[in-house]
Amino acid sequence: MQLCDASAQNLLDGCRRATARAVTTGVTSPAGRETGVADESPGPTVLRFLLGSRLRHLREAKGITPHEAARAIRATDSKISRIELGRSPVREIDAEDLLTLYGVTDPAEREELLTLAAQAGQRGWWHRYGELVPDWLQTYIGLEQAARSIRTYQSQFVPGLLQTDGYAAALMELADFPPNEAMLRVELRQDRQRRVRDGGLYLWAVVDEAVLRRRIGSPEVMREQLEYLLEASTRPTLTLQVTPFGSGGHAAVGSFSIIRFESAEVPDMVYVEHLTGALYIDKRAEVDAYLIAMERLTMISAQPRQSTMIIESILDGGDSR
Repeated sequence: MQLCDASAQNLLDGCRRATARAVTTGVTSPAGRETGVADESPGPTVLRFLLGSRLRHLREAKGITPHEAARAIRATDSKISRIELGRSPVREIDAEDLLTLYGVTDPAEREELLTLAAQAGQRGWWHRYGELVPDWLQTYIGLEQAARSIRTYQSQFVPGLLQTDGYAAALMELADFPPNEAMLRVELRQDRQRRVRDGGLYLWAVVDEAVLRRRIGSPEVMREQLEYLLEASTRPTLTLQVTPFGSGGHAAVGSFSIIRFESAEVPDMVYVEHLTGALYIDKRAEVDAYLIAMERLTMISAQPRQSTMIIESILDGGDSR
């Protein structure tokens, strides 16, 4: 599929407009509102992306190579790459040396960037869960907490941000986690859901009908989960669509999420989780391919009102096909 194809480009433009409209309807939590663990600050993960972008622009403006920058901070070329991609924090002394190399002499600009470096090096609230959160998941939670909106397609399970405690606990049992660890993982999921419940994050979820019919846990657990989806779908900051069996095939080959941030300096990012880790995609052409796939999914899926009717039919033991 060529991205320059007219129909694909029309889908892409429509998807961007739809996302922009969805985001502007989101309800931001009032300043100072209690949210338990997570707050409304961008968080260290996205701050690293912002800092990395700023440092890259400064380096390129001076015509300095990554190798020259690496030598200035006694590091490797790959270290500069990780810093500029937002995947590694920057020590204060290294940030100072880079700013000097890049010719940043204005005291106010230096202070701003050094403060950004200090904030980007802080640990997020999720670090209190320790080894329960592997590095790849820490990155995603950090992005999730800084996101303005998330559009997600799920073909296997209910999206984590919409799972009930019972459903999440049943998933942990399938993974054979020890009881104490499983309980902490469910608690972590509750903490991640706070921004959705408080209206600080706009979530657009497209869920395959098989997800709703595949029993996870007991029948009571599934009923509670489906009822929760019906209740959550009434929120102004959530759009829920079901992809019914009758819709046939579609462009998506698996679950994925598209993350959009408040700052225009941080590009949209695609998150694809697999069994032992995750992929983070931020190259424009690849992100556009996922945007097109998402737009096609929303077009063949039931609209929100029809989607709630499908869930109600499943609860009643009916067949939506």
